[in-house]
Amino acid sequence: MSFMTMLSKKFSLPGKDEALPGRATAIRPSEAHFVNGRALEGPYPDTMKTVLFALGCFWGAERIFWQLPGVHVTAVGYAGGHTPNPTYHETCTGRTGHTEAVLVVYDPQVISFAGLLKVFWENHDPTQGMRQGNDTGTQYRSAIYVGSADDLAVAERSAEAYQDALRQAGVSASITTEIRQLDTFYFAEDYHQQYLARNPSGYCGIGGTGVACPTGSTVLGQEA
Repeated sequence: MSFMTMLSKKFSLPGKDEALPGRATAIRPSEAHFVNGRALEGPYPDTMKTVLFALGCFWGAERIFWQLPGVHVTAVGYAGGHTPNPTYHETCTGRTGHTEAVLVVYDPQVISFAGLLKVFWENHDPTQGMRQGNDTGTQYRSAIYVGSADDLAVAERSAEAYQDALRQAGVSASITTEIRQLDTFYFAEDYHQQYLARNPSGYCGIGGTGVACPTGSTVLGQEA
C-alpha cells in the first residue's frame, strides 16, 4: 500500500466490507472508575441516562465529563464504526470506522442533556472533520451518539444553534459532527480509562473555539 493510499484511508471512513474483522471477545473493564470508584459497566441506577460523546483524544475528553455534577460515571472506548470489539491499535489505523468516544452516565435531575451538550460544543472545535487540533484521523472526529429519538432531536437542534453562534462570531466553517442514534459502545483497554487521573501530566489535546453555546428551552427544547 502506498503512502498516499494510507494517508487517504486515515481521513476517510471505511465501508463495512473494508473494515477490520475484529473479534467475538469484548474488552471488559477490570477495575472500577479510578476517580469515584463506581462500576464502569454498571449496572447503573434506573434513574440514569447515557450518551456517547466524541471530541478528540478521549483522555482529555473524559476528564471534562467526570468532573461535572450529576455525572454518575464515565468510561472511554470506541463507537460509530463497523469492527466488533476493536482494540486501540486497530481503531488508530482508521480501518474500524470507530471514533474515540466517552460514555457519560448521568442523572438528568441534576444535569440535563442540554447542559452536557453545552459542555461538548464548547470544549472542542466541531468544524474540523477527521481531526481535532494536532490529532488527525477518523478516530478523532466529532460525534454525538444517543439512545433515543427525543435526544436525537435535542442534539440536532443544539448543532443548529451552535452553528449560528459560530457564524455570528465570524467562524465560516460548517459543523461536521456526526449525530445519530447508536447504542453500541466498546470499552477501551484499562490503561486508557481515566488516564489523566492516573497520569496527571499526560497529554490532553482538548481545546474549544471560544464561542459559547446558546442554551435554554427556546433553543433546545429543555433547560441546560
